[in-house]
Amino acid sequence: MLDVKGTVPRPWRAFVMFDARVDGGNSPETGATAQKVAELQEEVDQLKSAVRSHATVDQAIGVVLAVGRLSPDDAWLVIRDVSMRTNIKVRDVSQQIVDWGRTGVLADALRAELEDQLSRRRERLDAQ
Repeated sequence: MLDVKGTVPRPWRAFVMFDARVDGGNSPETGATAQKVAELQEEVDQLKSAVRSHATVDQAIGVVLAVGRLSPDDAWLVIRDVSMRTNIKVRDVSQQIVDWGRTGVLADALRAELEDQLSRRRERLDAQ
């Protein structure tokens, strides 16, 4: 993938430049190499995004765990159920819960669903 300036990112620059010097930059291999570099850069970007998303979900589990006096597994189930019932992605629900833990502000619809799911989960646990 090309960076903002339209060049190959630094870690791959020497490799691609070497290929271009060897064959003048006109061979199919140079294009294939650039394509592979672009694919690898996209994969790296996706992995970085997944790691950030995972960290946010873990933080939200901590907030729900503390508020609801639940186990980590039960806190995850609450977040998952809130996500499904509100049709909001888990990472977005998690981000809002983390923000709520920091600011005390949570959208009314999300707050109502979170309270409902916490109540349901507590009832299930108390019945056991």
